[in-house]
Amino acid sequence: MFAGHIGAALAISRADRRVNVGVFVGAALLLDFVLWLLVLLGVESVVIPFNFASTHQPEFVFPYSHGLLASVLWSGIAGAIAFFACWDRPALKWRAAVLVAAAVFSHWLLDALVHRPEMPLTGGTSPMVGLALWDSLYVALDVEALIVAAGLYLYVHGSGLSRSRSVALTVLTLVTLVFTVAGMTVAPPPPSALAMAGSSLVAIGVICAFFCWLGRNPRDGRAKPLQSWHSRDERQD
Repeated sequence: MFAGHIGAALAISRADRRVNVGVFVGAALLLDFVLWLLVLLGVESVVIPFNFASTHQPEFVFPYSHGLLASVLWSGIAGAIAFFACWDRPALKWRAAVLVAAAVFSHWLLDALVHRPEMPLTGGTSPMVGLALWDSLYVALDVEALIVAAGLYLYVHGSGLSRSRSVALTVLTLVTLVFTVAGMTVAPPPPSALAMAGSSLVAIGVICAFFCWLGRNPRDGRAKPLQSWHSRDERQD
C-alpha cells in the first residue's frame, strides 16, 4: 500500500494548499518510517517467509509503529509538530495540525484494509485486526491504483503548480505505483529484513524530498524550512 498512502496524502493536501504537499506525504508515510527504524534498532521485526516468492507478504511484529493505539499517538505527535510549526499563522495552525494528523492516521486505516490480522489494537498481546485484502492481491492492487488516481486528480486539479511541476509530480506518483505493483508481484525476496528496512528508509526519504521540491512555490527561493510550508495563497491573505 506504499503508493496508496501517497494517494491518500495527495487527497488530504487538497483540503489546504497552504501546506506543502510533501509534508502530507511524509505524514502519510510516517508509520512506515517508524517501523523500519525500529526494525533496524531491533525493537520491531519483519520476517521474510519461505513462500514470499508467491505471496510477497512479509510477516510483521510492529505494535509500536502500526498498533491502533500507537498510530493514534503518532498522529497526535505529528499534529502537534504541525501546530507549533505554524505558530505564527493563527489561521493555519489548527487546520494544519488536524490535516497532518489525519494523514498519519490514514496510513493505519489503509494498512488495516490490506494486512492480515497482525495489527494490534494496543500492545503485542492485544487482539489483532486486518481485513487481509492482500489475499486477493489483484483486487488489492486495483483498489490501490484507484486511491492513487483519485488522489492525483484531487491534488493536481486546481493546484496552481506550473505545468512542468504538475507533470513531474504525476510521473513521480505513477512511478511509485509501478514499483509498488512490481514489489507485490514480480520482485524477488529481499536478501534480509535489515536490507529491506534500510532500502525502505532511503526510498521514503527520497520520495518525500521530491514531493517537497515539486510542491513548493517557485518564488520560495531560499526560504527558511518553516516558511516553505506556506504556499503563495497564504502569503496573499
